[in-house]
Amino acid sequence: MGKDSAFNKQKDRDYRIKLEAMKKNLPVYTHEFLDSKAQRNPNTAVAYAYDLEIFLTYLKEFGPVDDNIDIKNISIELLNQLTYQDINEYQKYLSAKDITIVGSNNLQNNENGIARRMSTLSSFFKYQCERHELENDPTLGANKPRIKEGDHAIIRMTPNEVNDFLNTIKNCAVGTPRQQKLLKLSQYRDLAILTLLLRTGIRVSECVSLDLSDLNFNENSMCVVRKGGKEHFLYFDDITKEALLDYIELERPSYIENDDEPALFMSLKRKRLAVRSIQEMVKKYAEVAVPNKKLSPHKMRSTYGTALYNSTGDIRLVADVLGHSDINTTAKHYAASEDAHRRQAAKVDPYSE
Repeated sequence: MGKDSAFNKQKDRDYRIKLEAMKKNLPVYTHEFLDSKAQRNPNTAVAYAYDLEIFLTYLKEFGPVDDNIDIKNISIELLNQLTYQDINEYQKYLSAKDITIVGSNNLQNNENGIARRMSTLSSFFKYQCERHELENDPTLGANKPRIKEGDHAIIRMTPNEVNDFLNTIKNCAVGTPRQQKLLKLSQYRDLAILTLLLRTGIRVSECVSLDLSDLNFNENSMCVVRKGGKEHFLYFDDITKEALLDYIELERPSYIENDDEPALFMSLKRKRLAVRSIQEMVKKYAEVAVPNKKLSPHKMRSTYGTALYNSTGDIRLVADVLGHSDINTTAKHYAASEDAHRRQAAKVDPYSE
């Protein structure tokens, strides 16, 4: 079974349309760079386009560029004259809390945001230098902000909290009696979605893109499209199977207008469920079941990854299931069972023979 759904095609198409629109306002020499990123992930290419727009806007407002020139007309020769000091000044600009850019609502002035934007610049200048479009890479000598690790504990649920969370859904124990009555209309769907997230670790974007035909209950498997458009077959346990079948048999028929509907998870408006809807769903149940933790669909993924590692001790297995191309990413985020490690260390006598 191959997965090349209309939903995923449309999603990529929408990002590519957005990218093409953004390219019209950017210099021609950025286009090939952005297209190279779009081949792997159009969404990432759009983020890179935003970062380049912010940088070029900065050069126009504070650099040696005529205020009357559109950023799309900033010459590549000007970029060749930049120094690492210019890049350092740009980082100071990003860190200023009172700076905003017209047309951009995603400017992050914290250190992690600056590090990400600098990563875009480094990638862009390296690309141009490798193709001999530029002779000078000003990012090489500039300050290198690093994404902070360990400032905040990775939020994940304990096994008991997972049970409380799922029981809250089963019992519709959220809100007023009227709200609880409404929740019963989507009880099986919500339980199926959150059971799937918590017991397979799939991304919320992968969850909403699932079609009914992607499920194989004979093998307890599903086909998902991961980052970069790669198809992966993942497997689920009988608990997840039961939750999915209950939803498909008992609730989904009331969501669909006809049997040709491909989407697995539907909204009450009879449309494919959106990522935002699942984010709100998690928040709604978490506020009651786990009020001391700020949960999101990604925290479901963290919970599963950590639990799987604690059960198996196999970091490569976790990396493969979660779809990480770099095992260091897995080790950083899902094997970081700090408290468990410290407790284990206290039981060890390192000096015994």
